[in-house]
Amino acid sequence: MLREEPISLEEAALNANDMMVAPSRKSYVHGCSTVPLLFETVGERLRSAVDQVPDKEFLIFKKEGIRKTYSQVATDAENLACGLLHLGLNKGDRIGIWGPNTYEWTTTQFASALAGMVLVNINPSYQSEELRYAIEKVGIRALITPPGFKKSNYYQSIKDILPEVTLREPGKSGISSRNFSCFQHLIMFDEEDKFYPGAWRYTDVIKMGNEDDRLHLSKIERETQPDDSLNIQYTSGTTGQPKGATLTHHNVLNNAFFVGLRAGYSEKKTIICIPNPLYHCFGCVMGVLAALTHLQTCVFPAPSFDAHAALKAIHEEKCTALYGTPTMFIDMINHPEYSNYNYDSIRSGFIAGAPCPITLCRRLVQDMHMTDMQVCYGTTETSPVSFMSTRDDPPEQRIKSVGHIMDHLEAAIIDKRNCIVPRGVKGEVIVRGYSVMRCYWNSEEQTKKEITQDRWYHTGDIAVMHDNGTISIVGRSKDMIVRGGENIYPTEVEQFLFKHQAVEDVHIVGVPDERFGEVVCAWVRLHENAVGKTTEEDIKAWCKGKIAHFKIPRYILFKKEHEFPLTVTGKVKKFEIREMSKIELGLQQVVSHFSEL
Repeated sequence: MLREEPISLEEAALNANDMMVAPSRKSYVHGCSTVPLLFETVGERLRSAVDQVPDKEFLIFKKEGIRKTYSQVATDAENLACGLLHLGLNKGDRIGIWGPNTYEWTTTQFASALAGMVLVNINPSYQSEELRYAIEKVGIRALITPPGFKKSNYYQSIKDILPEVTLREPGKSGISSRNFSCFQHLIMFDEEDKFYPGAWRYTDVIKMGNEDDRLHLSKIERETQPDDSLNIQYTSGTTGQPKGATLTHHNVLNNAFFVGLRAGYSEKKTIICIPNPLYHCFGCVMGVLAALTHLQTCVFPAPSFDAHAALKAIHEEKCTALYGTPTMFIDMINHPEYSNYNYDSIRSGFIAGAPCPITLCRRLVQDMHMTDMQVCYGTTETSPVSFMSTRDDPPEQRIKSVGHIMDHLEAAIIDKRNCIVPRGVKGEVIVRGYSVMRCYWNSEEQTKKEITQDRWYHTGDIAVMHDNGTISIVGRSKDMIVRGGENIYPTEVEQFLFKHQAVEDVHIVGVPDERFGEVVCAWVRLHENAVGKTTEEDIKAWCKGKIAHFKIPRYILFKKEHEFPLTVTGKVKKFEIREMSKIELGLQQVVSHFSEL
């Protein structure tokens, strides 16, 4: 239960009339809405879209040269769903999808929804042991994947953990494994349609369905409910072991709808450029499902993030909206080919996935014409967006926070005692409403730790709520640095250092110190024209007198772009930066204790 922070006698003595008209001083907001929640399944929404705009382009994959209408997507998804049922898979079974952005990924997304199965998004960068964890954790029965991508050999990784796969004869029943009792089918696809021992060919599976399978599918579609589990998305693991957030049709379809509504997708033709990975909710929910719920079009420039491909896709497809993390946008606007393309069609876009530097937001509005650019904040566990800026706010206001609470959601800022703090005071963000996940799959203890009995989800993010109800993220509770009893929020220091004219990118972590417990360490990427000219002492001297002395980085490590460890979603792995910094600086771990918020 939440407890309200006690009010002082001075506060209680405020003028009664002011108390009547003033907004709540508690850090609590509710997203009142005149638009009702949807109560549909993803399959129902896809069928409805086909009825309305069957011949409108829905999905475009530039590198593969694939362009599919709503009708074609539905047909392909139905064929795959029938094929999966023909193999003996059933409603509720977990289907893994492991790979980069391909049309097969989205087909699997909709096929699993139609068949009442639970799609398990697997990070394309996972290796064999990480794949083992993903399969074991949720009991995946079938895995759909290409043979590999870039330096990753997916097929070899599968054989490493599942040697029995090669023993299955072509056309015979599923795989029998001692280590993975649930796992039965490996389905593989590639451009050459090769056969891989032990695996079904994707092109064969989509042709397997017969009339009985179609009748079975029709029955499942009628029985599937909006509150059924739809998707398991592993948290990115930037702070440790991934957890399987289990999301329902109701969770993601509504979040996608209200994100698109606030972005204006229901008002005019929208073509969304999505360089983000589909395995992340930024791509498959805010991208694909937002487009679906508003009958719009998605463009995927390349299988994985490619700044040049994204710029080219905007130019060729006349995209009106652009998605990205701060790192992606930095790479795009600094690409040597940037000036060779036209961006006049762009009017909006989302920046999310990591804290965004204010200076970067300004450049996007000025240089890429993203006048309706919106900042989003959320977590995988909240389907994902909880706060989002509105287009009514001036651009300068939009970039000062992560926006307003989403329709139908509640949020509060609390301290370590679970008391709601006054506005303007830092604390942890908690969220409640339709978007909160059902659970962490097969992790009841972890679920109870993160979701209270009254369904408040603890995000672990530290924020401040402003008078207008918007919030600013200042860090993560696990990332907070405690220097001699002083709490330091990395995001605050990062935002400050971004103002230095030589700094292109910066990430702050805490490293051990014998005297203070922890001190500040900065990984800095300099602008190209500042490399070799700007020194560690230059930056420290610039900081003096502008921020508290204890926030000035003790250590500044200059790094090149490729040296920052990233997740596939473009988030910097801060726990890796912390460990790498300790090794580079020769520091030993020092036990420290975080103070109360």
